[in-house]
Amino acid sequence: MQRNSNISMAVIRRLPKYFRYLSDLSEKGVNRISSKELSQITGFTASQIRQDLNNFGGFGQQGYGYNVSGLRDAIASIIGLDKRYRVVIAGAGNMGSAIANYTGFHSSGFEVLALFDTQEELVGKEVGGKPIRDIRELGTFIDDHRVEIIVISTPKHAAQGIADIAVSRGVKGIWNYAPVDIRVPEDVVVENVHLNESLFTLSYLMKEKENI
Repeated sequence: MQRNSNISMAVIRRLPKYFRYLSDLSEKGVNRISSKELSQITGFTASQIRQDLNNFGGFGQQGYGYNVSGLRDAIASIIGLDKRYRVVIAGAGNMGSAIANYTGFHSSGFEVLALFDTQEELVGKEVGGKPIRDIRELGTFIDDHRVEIIVISTPKHAAQGIADIAVSRGVKGIWNYAPVDIRVPEDVVVENVHLNESLFTLSYLMKEKENI
């Protein structure tokens, strides 16, 4: 599947939503769908959907629409869900534990191998069937298990140091829940999930509604 490196992040961030809705449709036994029908489900315009998908090749047929399972599988391949990723979590507190307990990761190809923490009372316990290890073992564990993604759910003062260890051991993907922006080389991908920022955006939008 060809990919245009100039594709906007807005398009890329819509792909997981397409995948989710198409997966739901497939589970319900729906075999085909038009861009108009997909528009009604997703909230995007039919024209926007066609433009988004055309960035990756032609999928639909005029007069037929899209094959639901075929399009779902194609999008899964585009966003990398046709392979498995080895994942570790730095920080075994409430957020790290919630992430480790989420069963949807494994079914999507993300295999959490272990959690790491500095608190001695947590080390040796398990979360979601995954061991909590001493943070001092992080680098060696990444080497031994060829870890590709690290989830950082530590306090902000520790996040950059954790990122530095992971990057130095070859990790190329960081899912950052710490409330701080981390610095990494250009060949490392960081996806920030700053909960406060999302909550503040919600607050702003609610305030705007009140002022209408």
